[in-house]
Amino acid sequence: MAVQTVFKRYELKYLLTPSQKEKVLAAMAPHMELDRYGRTTIRNLYYDTDNYLLIRRSIEKPAYKEKLRIRSYSRAETDSSIFVELKKKYKSVVYKRRIAMSNRDAGAWLAGEGRCGQDTQIAREIDYFLQFYGSLKPTVFLSYEREAYYCRDGADFRVTFDDTILCRQEDLSLTSEVYGTPILPEGKVLMEIKCSGGIPLWMTRVLSRERIFKTSFSKYGTAYRILIFPETHPINSYQMLEVATNA
Repeated sequence: MAVQTVFKRYELKYLLTPSQKEKVLAAMAPHMELDRYGRTTIRNLYYDTDNYLLIRRSIEKPAYKEKLRIRSYSRAETDSSIFVELKKKYKSVVYKRRIAMSNRDAGAWLAGEGRCGQDTQIAREIDYFLQFYGSLKPTVFLSYEREAYYCRDGADFRVTFDDTILCRQEDLSLTSEVYGTPILPEGKVLMEIKCSGGIPLWMTRVLSRERIFKTSFSKYGTAYRILIFPETHPINSYQMLEVATNA
């Protein structure tokens, strides 16, 4: 199976209770099934500037924003194949470009100590991103347990459920164990609907029936709010509530 490297889609987020998740899964059962990976532990390493310019801009909710990360779908080794991902969002549409390469080569490339080694449009886009922002470094490690579902009929519609979302600022490597500070509200699961067009009627029905409403939830943005912002901006509890609302 070919690895998808270019994505253009809407990504809609919902915070569910375990009971709501079971209701959604029941509605999905006739139409969708787990992908070939089943339940996986995803590791992400987000890159940013020294003053966290990328995530600060993202939190301001501009029309256009972008992020850079490396990702693995299991604990990586130095020579493991991982993904370098450039993710952009413009007017609610998500554009993602990614390249598969070794963990070692990816780290050297993003640190400015080597080249990608692939002459592709995606490599050139990432090179431009690195040149534009200057020196970038790993800032946050984010991991979570994911269940990903796809449509049996081949439709471009996917649903993922993420739980045990953890973040940290030390031990910033995809080769490390999973641990850190939880960022999901207690008793909640993050569901994401990923589609290039409309949502199937059977899904809209269960969302309406169970009173499941779209929300704004950025994993990296929430990690910034919890781990980084309090250290760089000592503020009172009222101000912290405003930051949490806007994250």
